[in-house]
Amino acid sequence: MTMHLETRAIHAPAAALNGSRPVSVPIFQTSVFAFDDAAACARALDDPEAGFAYSRYANPTTSALEAVAADLEGGAAALATSSGMGAINAVLLGSLRPGDHVIAQRCLYGGTFAVFTELAARYGIDVSYVSGRDPAEVTAAASDRSRLLFLETIANPTIAVSDLPALIAAGHQPGLTCVVDNTFATPVLCRPIEHGADIVVHSATKYLGGHDDLTLGLVISARGEVHRPLWKHTVDLGVAADPFAAWLTLRGLKTLALRMERHCASAAQLARGLAGHPAVTRVHWPGLPDHPDHATAARILAGYGGMVAFDLAGGREAGLAFVARLKLAALATSLGGAETLVLHPASTSHRQMDQASLRAAGIDEGSVRVSVGLEHPDDLWADFEQALAGL
Repeated sequence: MTMHLETRAIHAPAAALNGSRPVSVPIFQTSVFAFDDAAACARALDDPEAGFAYSRYANPTTSALEAVAADLEGGAAALATSSGMGAINAVLLGSLRPGDHVIAQRCLYGGTFAVFTELAARYGIDVSYVSGRDPAEVTAAASDRSRLLFLETIANPTIAVSDLPALIAAGHQPGLTCVVDNTFATPVLCRPIEHGADIVVHSATKYLGGHDDLTLGLVISARGEVHRPLWKHTVDLGVAADPFAAWLTLRGLKTLALRMERHCASAAQLARGLAGHPAVTRVHWPGLPDHPDHATAARILAGYGGMVAFDLAGGREAGLAFVARLKLAALATSLGGAETLVLHPASTSHRQMDQASLRAAGIDEGSVRVSVGLEHPDDLWADFEQALAGL
């Protein structure tokens, strides 16, 4: 029977026990598994599907999460890592060699941008940045050394929406591995593998966990031949997810679809209120008709997302003053939880960028990023309105 995503996210696989089965996947909080047979132990170390030997290689709780994540994204297999950056580093370090070339969209999460900068300095891996809107830029940037195209479905923090079908098709022409960070969209709003992506990464710390109480990353591969070498590299890199964090993520997935519906609805109300406020010069939310990616978002997303960004007329000083004046929304670096969180990217998440890099990425000095939570939207707007009035 074919089931909807909402149903599949709730019914994670759990092993049967003497004619019954646990409704919630158990937490296997163990580092090691004992064997009576040395050959069986060796097989488990070589192949995670042959059994469990050591939790850095595989663990029943994390394996259950990986199965659900692969299913929701439409992939062949998944890897759970210790964080979202662990997932990104596992993919990049496992896929690239010194002298390779990467094409990436210009506006990226600051941590990802920092990794690309380090790769260039340490390993001579060149990175060319493109807008994320024009596939011709990918074609023009590709060379014989190009190996990988890195995109974000919804960009952090400008909330730009990448034209995944066109960009991935352009990346595949010269044989690039196409990697998409789907953290902001989640598989509820977009499944990049359906648009041709080879690898999808998530910071499950965000929407998938959904409660600001775990740190975990996911790598989902479209094909088994992509997954297997990444699994081996992840084992050697030592970025395995903790079983308890994996269990918390499984718990969070049960309500993901419901939460995303509320996140999107409240983001719409907040974005429209901000768009009419005199202290705000621009609102970045793809559900607004004047957003440059509105048509793309309507085509590839099943909702416009719970992330909103906006620019304040007073620049950096106004941005810092605004986040300090909020009473309900919290100033914090993460996103995707039940609480509304705000951030001033130029001074925090994207502090690695100089002014020129910020401008090139489309990040204003007065930009504020908002992870719209699950509070009543009227309460949230009242908080934003009083903070804006103080400017």
